[in-house]
Amino acid sequence: MSELRVLVVEDSEDDALLMLLQLKRGGYQVFHRRVDTPDAMQAALKEHWDLVMSDYTMPRFSGPAALNLYTEAGLDCPFIVVTGTIGEESAVALMKMGVSDFVLKTNLPRLSSVVERELREAELRRAKKRAEEALRISEERYKLAMAGANDGLWDWNVLDDTMYFSARWKHMLGYEDGEIGDSVNEWQSRLHPAERQSFRTKLISHLKGLTPHFEIEHRMLHKTSGYRWMLTRGLAVRDEHGRAYRMAGSQTDITERKRAEEQLLHDAFHDGLTGLPNRALFTDLLGFSLEHRQRNEAYLSAVLFLNMERFRYVNDSFGHRIGDQFLIEIASRIRSVLRPGDAAARFGGDEFAVLMDDVRDPTEATRFAEMLQSVLGRPLGLGGHEFFPGCSIGVAFSSGGYTLPEDMLRDADTAMHRARKRGKKKMEVFDATMHDSAVTTLQLEHELRRAVERREFQVHYQPIVDLKTGELASFEALIRWLKPSGTLISPNEFIPLAEELGLIIEIGKQVLEMACMQMVEWQRIFPGHHLIPVSVNLSGKQFSQPDLVEEIESVIGETGLSASHLKLEITETMLMENPESARQMLTRLREKNIKVLMDDFGTGYSSLSYLHRFPCDTLKIDGSFVRRITEEIEGKEIVRVIVMLAHNLGMNVIAECVETAGHLEVLRELNCDLAQGYHFAKPLSAEAATELIRTNPRW
Repeated sequence: MSELRVLVVEDSEDDALLMLLQLKRGGYQVFHRRVDTPDAMQAALKEHWDLVMSDYTMPRFSGPAALNLYTEAGLDCPFIVVTGTIGEESAVALMKMGVSDFVLKTNLPRLSSVVERELREAELRRAKKRAEEALRISEERYKLAMAGANDGLWDWNVLDDTMYFSARWKHMLGYEDGEIGDSVNEWQSRLHPAERQSFRTKLISHLKGLTPHFEIEHRMLHKTSGYRWMLTRGLAVRDEHGRAYRMAGSQTDITERKRAEEQLLHDAFHDGLTGLPNRALFTDLLGFSLEHRQRNEAYLSAVLFLNMERFRYVNDSFGHRIGDQFLIEIASRIRSVLRPGDAAARFGGDEFAVLMDDVRDPTEATRFAEMLQSVLGRPLGLGGHEFFPGCSIGVAFSSGGYTLPEDMLRDADTAMHRARKRGKKKMEVFDATMHDSAVTTLQLEHELRRAVERREFQVHYQPIVDLKTGELASFEALIRWLKPSGTLISPNEFIPLAEELGLIIEIGKQVLEMACMQMVEWQRIFPGHHLIPVSVNLSGKQFSQPDLVEEIESVIGETGLSASHLKLEITETMLMENPESARQMLTRLREKNIKVLMDDFGTGYSSLSYLHRFPCDTLKIDGSFVRRITEEIEGKEIVRVIVMLAHNLGMNVIAECVETAGHLEVLRELNCDLAQGYHFAKPLSAEAATELIRTNPRW
């Protein structure tokens, strides 16, 4: 993850946070400072910054004023205006003053690509400046060497058309002193054919007095080693009428300098490991393609954005040498299937892109993507190991109305991420709903982070009923998110995102704390009453925490709850991901007198031979089986077997999703211990659950 120091000139902390979150999603580790006054910015400019982002209009400051301070400080990092709106004339004026680019706050997903491009261009400018300085020093060195060594001198008598060539001039071309005569043809005949006309044009212009001196870089044919680059300089001597009668100058071999320039140019636009074009060159090529599309609407191009699967595993497990070889081979395979005129690039890490130009119809691109997945998916042998690569591909077409290459790349990347979510080796074609979804997800991410900080989550409690007595036996704690607007969000909408962002551990801890505090509160309200236990769901990431038991003990200790009243629900799939580790964790929990329920039983892939090894107290039959017990004999028999199995292993059984009296009747017939579902009650607020305990109903 790239580190990035960002100075944010913005009066809105929320807007600044949205910008920084977008940069973090773009792969940057951000250190930032937010300022909104001239004095604060002047103080901040004394530090080093990689990027300045500024709003255009602020109550106590403005974008143009911030730009003036930035210019006065002599910074050479990008200055990007991130604003709600700006007029065209103002934007043009700011661009002339030095603004790198503009991003509207309504289009923040574009920010990462803009920042990446501007950082890259800033580095290219610095590299060019360093190269120019190096070339300047090199040229001074060449001048001194020429003066000291009488390097490559020539003298032309224009009147009789004879030449003098110094021994050094001849030796530059691989000849001894006597091997070259005094004819002008000895000079011009060795010029590269492609440059003879330009050489002659510049020479005549100087002889006519149209230029103050003669200077040209060109190639000369060496006796044994082909063409070499030369810098030829000269100055005419004129009579009283201004007519040239003599001209003299020097010739310097600049072949190595030219090679260095070509290498610098190549390195600036190519990936150093694979030799493929880099993002900068690919973006330029895509820009040319989009310009073609604007001139000819029938012209169609496609961008394929590729993400290699399991590359991190290869790199981490076998080292960077094998990882580099892996990427080199992938790049070679991509090259091998490109059509004439297509281009491929490495964007960094394990991401590649392909530009398909002049596509006849969209199916041609999707067929190519499928073929590419097949080629890249072939086994790959490296360092005595065999790997099975795979990739997810996102496709975007120029028919989407793009004018900026960054927008088309963004959408191809969005489609690629949608493909990754669908599973391995998938392909997705971008559509507008994906962009809307990405923006919505970004906003939801921002709101979810604030919700964790502000503890906006609530716990609802669904009753679990003892089927033998019909009494309330316990509750299951179910999380809900109550936004400040009053909207209640179900966990299906935010839990997957919380897991992706790593927020699920903190959210799970908050739920555990609230459930434990509620049980203590019930104990206070109903003294002497049998305390109703509560079961709390654990996520996979929570269950894999090494300090999970200590964290639970801490919560129990802080709330004053007896551990025997807390139950934890863990899915069957979580247990089977690492059975031995899961068994050890369950053993530690049982030692602390904490009961464990195996949730969603029957939907995972556990083996019955494993089941008895897990120290669980209760099995919860998944609702998909319970709903079928009154509809088909197979559903009823599955539940019967699960109940018998659990009882034989000394476990209780809870049936989920009991929705009808018929379900309840069959479950009692099958000797099921406990049940929960809408037939008894929907999940209740803490207040409603308290009232339920007070009324002590029977079902």
